[in-house]
Amino acid sequence: MSVRRFARPRRSRRSPARFFLDVALALGILGLGFIVTARLEQVAERTVSGRVVVNDGDTLTLNDQRIRLRGIDAPEFDQLCTRNGAEYACGKEAIRELRRLTAGSGVTCKGWERDRYDRLLARCEASGKDLGEALVRSGWAVAYGDYHATEAEARQSGAGLWAGSFERPHDWRVRHGTAAGMPHDAFGRLMNWLRQIVGFSGAG
Repeated sequence: MSVRRFARPRRSRRSPARFFLDVALALGILGLGFIVTARLEQVAERTVSGRVVVNDGDTLTLNDQRIRLRGIDAPEFDQLCTRNGAEYACGKEAIRELRRLTAGSGVTCKGWERDRYDRLLARCEASGKDLGEALVRSGWAVAYGDYHATEAEARQSGAGLWAGSFERPHDWRVRHGTAAGMPHDAFGRLMNWLRQIVGFSGAG
């Protein structure tokens, strides 16, 4: 009885070109992994605290980190509003209110988003108070993606800006040809996330 022998399949040898192509592909995948990791670090939440400098009604600086208070919009520095039939510098009033809220106390901010000016969009607290909520409650800022119920209360009580007439800061910026920015709502958060992941620096 004869025994049939099966021939072993021959192992094909990779050409040098194929070898270098495989190495290049592996290095590309590895490099992409490093890039994705670096991008994800950009959207990790950050906590900043320390000595505060108030820049305008909704922006401050902590330890050289520029921070935009998330969810609110305050009058611009040069913006004028009307009260009792006369114009007044409501932008400067908003600055004074933010300085009052942060005077003599440490400030802590948490956030991960960045706007088109590379400012950290964050919620900030001083003496246990949410600064964004306090500004809207006092009437010196309006809701810009958050604090809508607080704005309604301020409007009803005639606090701050609501004691007279004013143009919303977003509309004022549009009318004066400056970057209006994007409200800090769910869509704005998605756009900020995409901007930081892909490195896009468009308006927002």
